[in-house]
Amino acid sequence: MAKPMFDADALITMFETATARQGEQLKKAASEATLAALQGRELSLKNIRAALSSVTEAVSAGAAKNTNAGIHPEAMLEQAVAGMDQAMLRAVEANHTALSSLMSQGADMRDKHLQKAMSDLDKLEDTLMATMKKAAAGAGAPMASAWAQVLEKTQAGGTLSGAQATQTLEQMAEQMQTTLRSTRAAGMRAAQVMAESYTAMVSGVLLGMSEAMQSGAAASKPKSRK
Repeated sequence: MAKPMFDADALITMFETATARQGEQLKKAASEATLAALQGRELSLKNIRAALSSVTEAVSAGAAKNTNAGIHPEAMLEQAVAGMDQAMLRAVEANHTALSSLMSQGADMRDKHLQKAMSDLDKLEDTLMATMKKAAAGAGAPMASAWAQVLEKTQAGGTLSGAQATQTLEQMAEQMQTTLRSTRAAGMRAAQVMAESYTAMVSGVLLGMSEAMQSGAAASKPKSRK
């Protein structure tokens, strides 16, 4: 698979030079960096953890160097976490699309590969929380304190991706009951083969989403006047 395109130095520089008015830009940068870190990889929990860790380290390093007036480390970190959460929301949507596709083709959600996929989906929010805990533990003052504050707020309010993951799992459980009553044995083997390559399938869905977002952004840009 292709090597993920994630420019850590660029993200560090952006957080290092950011002003108090660039909150949305920081959020977008963190989201895009997370998605970029996942491109070319299977969307497994291991790779998601690695992507979140890489982005978190870059964000923390940049924010620690920022000396602009009016800048508060926790505010920058909150935007970064919101951006990573947004990227995880895309991952949940990709999982949902892939799972729905497999089930519509007769896949048995009791299959060990799909059971693992659903278990990983349930752990996405915990993975993001664990990444913040690690950042807080490894950072020096005042970044450790800033990470701790952001972690506390996030734990209290939850994440968008965590809520969506829970909803997806509930929908899959309902759909599974319907599928079990209507599935025919003839289609089970083909569905099993697809289930075994589930993470690659989800990665393809995520890539399609990212490309669609990029195409939409390009189309929305105003044409320059000559």
